[in-house]
Amino acid sequence: MGANHSHGTAVPASRRAVVATLAVLLPLAIATLVALVWLWPEGRTGSAVQESGFQRLTGTITAVTLEPCGETQPGAPKPHPATCGKATVSVEDGERVTLSLPSGPGSQRFAAGDDVILLHHPEAEPGTPAYQLSDHDRSTPLWLFGAAFALAVIAFGRWRGVTALAGLAITFVLLLTFVIPGILEGRPPMLVAIVGAAAIMLTVLYLTHGFTLATSMALLGTLASLVITGALSYAAIGLARLNGITDDSSFTLDMSLSIDTQGLLLASIIIGALGVLDDVTVTQSVTVAELAAANPSYGFRRLYRAGSRVGRAHIASVINTIILAYAGASLPLLLLFSIGEQPLGEVLTTPVLAQEIARSVVGTLGLIAAVPITTALAALVTARRDPPDTDAHPDPHDHTDPDDHPDRPDRPDPHDLWTPRDRADPYDRADPYGRPAAHDPAEPPSRPARHRRSPAQPTSAQPTSAQPTSTRPTSMLPSTRSLRRARS
Repeated sequence: MGANHSHGTAVPASRRAVVATLAVLLPLAIATLVALVWLWPEGRTGSAVQESGFQRLTGTITAVTLEPCGETQPGAPKPHPATCGKATVSVEDGERVTLSLPSGPGSQRFAAGDDVILLHHPEAEPGTPAYQLSDHDRSTPLWLFGAAFALAVIAFGRWRGVTALAGLAITFVLLLTFVIPGILEGRPPMLVAIVGAAAIMLTVLYLTHGFTLATSMALLGTLASLVITGALSYAAIGLARLNGITDDSSFTLDMSLSIDTQGLLLASIIIGALGVLDDVTVTQSVTVAELAAANPSYGFRRLYRAGSRVGRAHIASVINTIILAYAGASLPLLLLFSIGEQPLGEVLTTPVLAQEIARSVVGTLGLIAAVPITTALAALVTARRDPPDTDAHPDPHDHTDPDDHPDRPDRPDPHDLWTPRDRADPYDRADPYGRPAAHDPAEPPSRPARHRRSPAQPTSAQPTSAQPTSTRPTSMLPSTRSLRRARS
């Protein structure tokens, strides 16, 4: 916590806050490490995984010869003309083979010059083709996408972008070497997901944002929200009686590898909520730290209220993002239900949509819980003191911005531009934040006395104290124009 390489505003931390944070985080880190070692997969594969006998090769199409499509059975979809014919492929070892183009429903379309993937069966029976045209080779475009992504992140984030990419790499390593193999070996999916998520957060957050109190509070808020999300997921799955089998993939896993699909659904909800929780908790913690640095006199209550206002605005936008993300992923399924013209009630209660609804609701509730938890933790460690109640005994020398007191009824809201105000309101002559006007015509000027000009002070046109003063009224004295005429 002492080494701070964060790019945000450094907020002085009290020794008590640092000690309390370490007292909570160190046991959590040790428990996560022990569970990670205990649940680490042994590297053995399931018994149902068998070798298919096919080899995956790459090649390039040199020529495509189209042929008339044959007759189809009544009621069967007609193939596209571009999928009927043969293709000549140059395999990576230099061999040239001629293959039939795939012409089934949803088949890919190939042209000369395309990089493709071939499946080779060395022990194919006579009369059976040894090569099959499988798919397009997308290695080069994906590498280009990855390079563009990395360059954009580094160009904008600089060193922070480099650490973010390193954290992303650690996340993929833990998912591919711990979470997925552990579930395949029969470990409890929910326990594996929680331990993997905790390990990802402990490593990635500190690597990306530095060893600061703000990062620690974001980490504690994320872990607490993950526990709440896991409990809500368990309750929602049991209440809705979801078993996690909604497509061919989950059915195959349940039949061939005997994986707990219900636990797999719990694990997917936790890991899916992890990325959005990271965003919300880090934003809340850094916001409170910035507020404390800009307003050192703010206490816990003011920091919590200001941070909660930012959190409410953030949650309002994130909820829409989550719903649209799930809707976009399920768009083909929604179109299929729309074609079937089923009632909305029947569509929503199908296992596929019920599972997505439960996932969305549970994830949203976990995000909502993350805002007050993280905001309270961050305000607790960054607040210095609670100032006394200035409403009962106002300080005449206090020039604090009235916007710091949003709850006072005598202060108009500076951001309310739509409520009409009376012209007699003294705040109409003030600045947009409700400060009183510098000078009120009904009151004496606030200019210091030594700079005021007294009406009894003599001027150049009036006699001084050394000269005799006239007792005549001012209106009886000769004018300046009369004096000039007398001199001329």
